[in-house]
Amino acid sequence: MASGEPGVPVQAAPAPIGEDYSGVWLSRYEFYSSSRDGTFTGLHHVVLTQHGNRITGRSLPGASSNPDSPVSFDLTADRNIVTGTWVEQTAQDGYYQGARYHGAIQLLVDPTGRRMAGKWVGFGKEFDVNTGPWELRLLEKSTADEVLAQYGSPPTE
Repeated sequence: MASGEPGVPVQAAPAPIGEDYSGVWLSRYEFYSSSRDGTFTGLHHVVLTQHGNRITGRSLPGASSNPDSPVSFDLTADRNIVTGTWVEQTAQDGYYQGARYHGAIQLLVDPTGRRMAGKWVGFGKEFDVNTGPWELRLLEKSTADEVLAQYGSPPTE
């Protein structure tokens, strides 16, 4: 391949590093509630499973700061950029009365591979588009049943 300039070859982009982001992560996001006029934090212990560049994630049962409000992810990794969608089904007896929220998420992975930070975007109750910070911090690389059982309770910061 040529670059358009004589004698300057175009080099292909380096191959993906092959980092595997499978493991147990602490998920933390912030959202503004217009009906409560305040900013709130959602915390979940989530398990990520990676196959190739595809990552799926789900919160562990009983492992949400908002009880019975599980979150799930469908993501794609491209080197240190993780992009995809999220869904949270709020608790039937919680403030949002079983509402299902969903949207997009984009995260940058730090060089250690132990933290992802970025933004979410999604719709609000008042037909508006909201955004806020979202962070995932690696707690454990193993996804063995005994490890998952250790993280089956609501996280604290």
